[in-house]
Amino acid sequence: MDNNNFDFDRIAKAIDFISKNIKKQPSLEEVAEAVHLSPYHFQRMFTEWAGVSPKKFLQFLTIEYAKKVLEKSPSKTLAEAAELTGLSTTSRLHDLFVNIEGMTPGEYKNGGENLTIRYSIRNSQFGDYLIASTGKGISNLFFFDGEEKKVVEELKASWTNASIIEDVDEDQTKVARFFANDFNDSEKIKLHLKGTAFQIKVWEALLKIPQGALTSYGQIAGSINQANASRAVGTAIGSNPVGFIIPCHRVIKNVGGIGEFRWGSQRKKAMIGWEASQLPPY
Repeated sequence: MDNNNFDFDRIAKAIDFISKNIKKQPSLEEVAEAVHLSPYHFQRMFTEWAGVSPKKFLQFLTIEYAKKVLEKSPSKTLAEAAELTGLSTTSRLHDLFVNIEGMTPGEYKNGGENLTIRYSIRNSQFGDYLIASTGKGISNLFFFDGEEKKVVEELKASWTNASIIEDVDEDQTKVARFFANDFNDSEKIKLHLKGTAFQIKVWEALLKIPQGALTSYGQIAGSINQANASRAVGTAIGSNPVGFIIPCHRVIKNVGGIGEFRWGSQRKKAMIGWEASQLPPY
């Protein structure tokens, strides 16, 4: 674990305090006090994490932000929504040419038999995570709080017949650079996913959501020509094995609520707000 990485627990607590008190527009001093830091220390830590001041970050952290994005394009396709927000050429994942390489039916059936999966434990601005790769690409990225043993067991349960070892490869290193904003746009992050054909289709649709934009479960269902399958789409989104890189955090409830998230609603809010804060002004 890298102790020099940003303290996500403090950031998450600050986001929670801001979210609960958004109508009061809490001051820097009030937020800093809530996380037991001096205003100076908190301002510096938060700005290092988000790239913008806590004050500027406020606008990206509320449910109202999510509602406004959807209200502007309730009947738009994902492509039209991207154009509406001026993101058609600035989608981070689109520009980085993220590829999906799905597993064959045989690989899916045998649970990764004869497959070696390497994993490592790392830290990001969104907290600790386990990242795993197969040699063909990233297979899993699980965020976690607390015990490493549990998340390793979760990985093993996902690949019951694979050989799983703790080791680092170039694919994992690329993702670490991606989180650190030290990523070459000509590089590719390859994914090696184990899922049904329907799940793969949903995950591909998630990759098309531009950075800074949000969509609903119903819009994702419509984009894959499964307009009446919002519940099945929601299940597939909840099964996303590669957090953040496959941006399931960009999907919210149609009524404007933030929606559930496999790795916690606070982490989801942090991801939405952080991505929005990285966009150039327009």
